[in-house]
Amino acid sequence: MVRPDRDRVHALVEPHWKRLYNFVFRLTLDRERAERYLRDVFEVALGKLAECPAEASATEVWLLGLASALLDERLPRQPEVNFDILDETLRSEATRTDVVRSLSDPQRDFMLWELKQGCMTSVINCLPPGERAAFVVCHVLKLADGPAATCLGITESAYKVRLSRARKKVGDYLAPRCEHVNPMNPCRCPARVGTALHKGFIRPIGQVSLRKAEIPYGRYGSGVGHEDAPLRDIAAIYGSLPDPDAADGLAARLVDQLAG
Repeated sequence: MVRPDRDRVHALVEPHWKRLYNFVFRLTLDRERAERYLRDVFEVALGKLAECPAEASATEVWLLGLASALLDERLPRQPEVNFDILDETLRSEATRTDVVRSLSDPQRDFMLWELKQGCMTSVINCLPPGERAAFVVCHVLKLADGPAATCLGITESAYKVRLSRARKKVGDYLAPRCEHVNPMNPCRCPARVGTALHKGFIRPIGQVSLRKAEIPYGRYGSGVGHEDAPLRDIAAIYGSLPDPDAADGLAARLVDQLAG
């Protein structure tokens, strides 16, 4: 295969890699796999450049379609995690607020961000892949119904059915548990950080960059200081999540690999 020139690869990768990575990560909940699959998506796209639409928004939908098809081939038909496993991981032990109290403000903010990001993504990973993809393109990527259905390769009516099922399952799970849905609910992020670290659900502070900690945790919800005010609407919760933190230099590395 003749490799495309570097400028062409850069022109395809740079405007779109973050949104594609967001999509792939939400469906895999695995940074290493997400990076590997992302490279494969761009590899396929470069082999089909003649089919690439000229308009940027149409290019994104086209790339998401390639990503969706690739993930459809590689992801197991049934979720790799379920709601019972998620409860066992995060909620089987007593709460441990001492861990949060022992952290500095930047560390605390990052750990809370990492836990909320990971927990919310884990919840949608309990969905079957088709429903998971519909939920992500709607509530995380915020695509309209038509483009969302197109990138998933299904009709709008089928997309709406998948999305409705996904919303119900996510809502039914979070409604009696999550503080972001109801402030009276028992599961509160600061009390779960210790358990999440102990179970390996989030990474120890020494293994991550603190770039995200520059933004207070509350801003990832409704933005009230350091305390995350409740977000009762599922769409608002997922729509407020920041992009997952990709490895440093990922875009440049992709261009090097694809053009080299």
